[in-house]
Amino acid sequence: MNTIAGPIGSAEALKTSSEPMIDPFGRAVTYLRVSVTDRCDFRCTYCMAENMTFLPKKDLLTLEELNRLCSVFIDKGVRKIRLTGGEPLVRKNIMYLVRELGRQVQDGALDELTLTTNGSQLARYADELYDCGVRRINVSLDTLDPEKFRQITRWGDFSKVMEGLDAAQRAGLKIKLNAVALKDFNEDEIAGMMRFAHGRGMDLTVIETMPMGEIEEDRTDRYLPLSKVRAGLSDEFTLIDSGYQTGGPARYVTVKETGGRLGFITPMTHNFCESCNRVRLTCTGTLYMCLGQNDAADLRTALRASDDEAYLSSAIDEAIGRKPKGHDFIIDRDHRRPAVARHMSVTGG
Repeated sequence: MNTIAGPIGSAEALKTSSEPMIDPFGRAVTYLRVSVTDRCDFRCTYCMAENMTFLPKKDLLTLEELNRLCSVFIDKGVRKIRLTGGEPLVRKNIMYLVRELGRQVQDGALDELTLTTNGSQLARYADELYDCGVRRINVSLDTLDPEKFRQITRWGDFSKVMEGLDAAQRAGLKIKLNAVALKDFNEDEIAGMMRFAHGRGMDLTVIETMPMGEIEEDRTDRYLPLSKVRAGLSDEFTLIDSGYQTGGPARYVTVKETGGRLGFITPMTHNFCESCNRVRLTCTGTLYMCLGQNDAADLRTALRASDDEAYLSSAIDEAIGRKPKGHDFIIDRDHRRPAVARHMSVTGG
């Protein structure tokens, strides 16, 4: 059931609290992912329909409003913010928000500001991102074959992404590549992508495809369990379990032969809900407490209803109180429809 709820109204509820946000299952919520736009300059086949209908620009929060919302979350104990999209770097004047949040890192209020990008705009923005306090980024890249890259992204230019990676590394940004594991598309490339990443001092994380949004293809035809990927890599490489963490859902191994890190994100075969510390804010001010559930909170109404941060804080508290234990992702022939109708680009992954 999709429930959009606003702030609760009692005087007691409007008080702010310096206590960390704790969900009903005792998990501290310290990580906010912010989708600054649902638009993207790619149309990756597992993420978007080719002819997407995007949100009217009038429905989007301004960058100033997004900054205000993020600041309230920081005051309530969020220590890490990741900007996502769509493609975040196509949002007009996005560096205003990056710079404002970067000041929170500089002041010690925020531990880390990161970004997930497709890499298409990095050649333009890498130096400025670093200047604003970003030190680590994720770049989505599912193949090293330029023709297959065009096929999977529909519109993407592989050479621009490579230029972006070069620019980011020159700027001093630490890079992790994210690759969605897709059967009959890139399953034979994962070892090569790992060598490529580790050879350039980058980490690689592989991700299982998730049933989100109506797309043209049947996800059961593309779903590749990472248990199979790991078993295949173990035939060629020595994978040593690692306690390394970035605050996200990946479980890491160190690859003895390359010396690099390899992460696995497994929402289907082994979900990571028990340690979930994340909530997701969309560019319209909707807060999703779980990636795989439809329940949401309308923070835009609370944001625009009052200049009192206590009022907005109470709306956030009410939402965190509804954070579920986990998601219910299933991909098989009996569950062909997506678990949730919204596309990944709406929620920001």
